[in-house]
Formats: sequence, C-alpha cells, structure tokens
Amino acid sequence: MKRILIVEDEDVIRDFEVINLKRSGYEVVDVPSGEAAMEVFDQNPFYFDVAVLDVMLPGMDGFEVCRRIREKNSAIGIIMLTARSQEMDKVNGLMIGADDYVTKPFSPSELVARVDALHRRVTMAAERAQPQVVTELKSGPFVLNTKSRTVTKNGKLLDLTQVEYQILEYFFQNPNTALGRQDILNRVWGEGYFGDVKIVDVNVRRLRMKLEDDPSHPSYLTTVWGFGYKWMQEEN
Repeated sequence: MKRILIVEDEDVIRDFEVINLKRSGYEVVDVPSGEAAMEVFDQNPFYFDVAVLDVMLPGMDGFEVCRRIREKNSAIGIIMLTARSQEMDKVNGLMIGADDYVTKPFSPSELVARVDALHRRVTMAAERAQPQVVTELKSGPFVLNTKSRTVTKNGKLLDLTQVEYQILEYFFQNPNTALGRQDILNRVWGEGYFGDVKIVDVNVRRLRMKLEDDPSHPSYLTTVWGFGYKWMQEEN
C-alpha cells in the first residue's frame, strides 16, 4: 500500500486532496495542524512514503514540520504546498529538506502526478538499496555506498536526503563530465516532472553545504556556467 500523510488546515482543500489521492490508490492519513502531524509521524517515522505539507499552518508551520520530519527520516518524500508566489518561499522549503513544491491553486491531475512521481523515486530508491553485493564509488575523501545509499567524507557519515543522494550518485557515475540541469532533472525527478528546473540549483546548493569545505568556493561540485554542473574527480 502507498502511504501518504496530508497536513492541511483548510478542510475543503484537505478533503479535495484526500479524495483524489485515495482514488489514485493511496492510503491517506490527514491532519489539520503541524502539531497533529508530528504526533502521528512520531508514532512510526518510517510508516509513510510521502508527506504533503501546507506551508501556512496555524501554530507550527509547514517549514518546521518539514525540518522535523527530515531529521527523523531521510528517505520519505516531502512535497510543500504554498499559496505564495515568492521564489524564496519555495527555495526555503527545498533548503530544509523538501523534495518538491506545488503552488496553490492546483488541479487534481497535477497533485496526483507530483505525488506519483515522488513516490516512484522513493520506491526505486528503496529497491536499489537491496543488492546482495556492496558497491562503493570513491572520489577523494568521499565514499558512496550504493547498497546502504550512504555517503561518507573522511569516514564521517553525511546527512543526505534521498534526492541529494541520487544527484550525487549521478555525478559519481559521471566524474569530470558536465551534466546539464535538464539532464539532472530528468534523471532524478523523471522526464514527466511538472516543476521548474531551478529545483536542481537549490539541491546542488544544499549539497555543497554538506560536501564542500568552503561552499561559496566549491572544489568538488563545480558550476559549468550556462549549462549545469560537474563533479571534479580526485585521485584515490
């Protein structure tokens, strides 16, 4: 069963989301507040595959719920819902661990398509974590383990989301190769992704904060201006 957590304080919108996701085969748990969301989530942090969080919630807002959920489960897919059009609201959600965002108002088909795409990525990530042989990709101080889907730097485990891991794995598989933003988007989010390619830039920025000694002057994950990014392979 595909399990999803809906956090939305407006009853009409929440009912709309629940009805359409149930029709699409999801087991839905819905709550009206961030506090209620954390009560449900804390009972079993690994029960849900995807969480859909409204940003504007009474009390604990969606950003804080996202942050707390991501601290306890790096694999769950998180979509932020926002009625705001400001770019920084979207960037803030992605920077604290969201995988995608949907701007209100949205159609049933867009919501279901975004959730389906994210659920596929989460499911594929879990399946790829089951190979019998441990495979490691190494680059300088970094070791990427394709079985546990973890990355270490100088032996220290890095706290990456599944999206960040997928992006980094793509770079490790193509060292010293310029990868276009659209190529990265298609590989990680899927060719049918509805959103903006800028989501790639936000996740790369977030990755640099976790990988680089000086994120403002990256030496590993470098920019190819006007095109995309390149992973600079070091000799081992």
